[in-house]
Amino acid sequence: MKSYLGIAAIVILGLMTALIVGFYPTVLQTPVVRDDEQQGLDQQIVIKFSHVVAENTPKGLAAQQFAQLVKEKTHDRVKVEVYPNGVLFSEVDEIRALQQGSVQMIAPSFPNLSDLLPSWMALDLPFAFLSEEAVQEAFDGKIGQTLLDQLQTVDMKGMAFWGNGFKQMTSSKGPIIHPSDLKGQHFRTMRSKLLDAEFRMFDMRTTEMPFNQVYRNYENGTVDGGENSISNIYTKKFYQVQKYMTISNHGYLGYAVLMNRSFWQKLPRDVQQQIGEAMQETTQWANRNAVLMNEKQLEEIRRESQMQIYTLTPEERAEWMRAWDPIYAQYESAIGPELIRQIRQLQRKYGG
Repeated sequence: MKSYLGIAAIVILGLMTALIVGFYPTVLQTPVVRDDEQQGLDQQIVIKFSHVVAENTPKGLAAQQFAQLVKEKTHDRVKVEVYPNGVLFSEVDEIRALQQGSVQMIAPSFPNLSDLLPSWMALDLPFAFLSEEAVQEAFDGKIGQTLLDQLQTVDMKGMAFWGNGFKQMTSSKGPIIHPSDLKGQHFRTMRSKLLDAEFRMFDMRTTEMPFNQVYRNYENGTVDGGENSISNIYTKKFYQVQKYMTISNHGYLGYAVLMNRSFWQKLPRDVQQQIGEAMQETTQWANRNAVLMNEKQLEEIRRESQMQIYTLTPEERAEWMRAWDPIYAQYESAIGPELIRQIRQLQRKYGG
């Protein structure tokens, strides 16, 4: 009897040992206590960056460069998804989309901010900047910082200024050499009271129109012409539907790179620093690249099109500056006398 009990005890002991050995890995996989403050830090942060121009423009290339640098600097912790050509939002509604958090980043042209913050019209004043050096001094100095600081009041974080290039005038109706040549023409303008007023000074019609509708309206003759940078004229093939271009450098087309302020403030400090570094490096590259692209693409237009291109002489340029000068007094109260004063200082410094 004792022998049977001994055998049974050995069998039971063996089964228990087998069970413990067999389920040992499972025993080790008991739930780990989690630190609530660390939850979600391993998840990728996605930034949707919407803009309205083509990928091969200065802004389009800069957005791609920024996305790549953020990827590298954050080691894939942050992903910037770039949506070009207005596929998410047009320039009419992208600012509202940013404020509502539907996207996290946009880069609107300066005029698109002027309804919200009239002081931004300072950057659209005719002949405000007489050289690339003047543009960069404005962006990097008091003028730029004043305008970026004001964005906080409308829940936007100003990240940088990206340049596209000086604006030129194009038309299908006739060459534009003197202000009187604009009489009777119909121009497309960007969404800006100041830009609209500039051209209406010359007894002509204007129509505000989103950028992505311009080619079609040039082609069908709804408008005779407009103003744009060489880069936009080339990449959007406006030279195919416009016969004349005047190299006037009468205004500057640039972009404010913006982020939703609430979204920015919720980002971890180290991520903010990495994104800031990526933006600084991108901006330096982008503004150099914009100058090179405009120079190269002007030569491409000369080679590829039958467009008649005229460059204003110094005397003709001075005539345009005198004709447009009253705009400064007209919009001083909206823009602010201090910004106007700083613009005038830049003009004197760079040959105005």
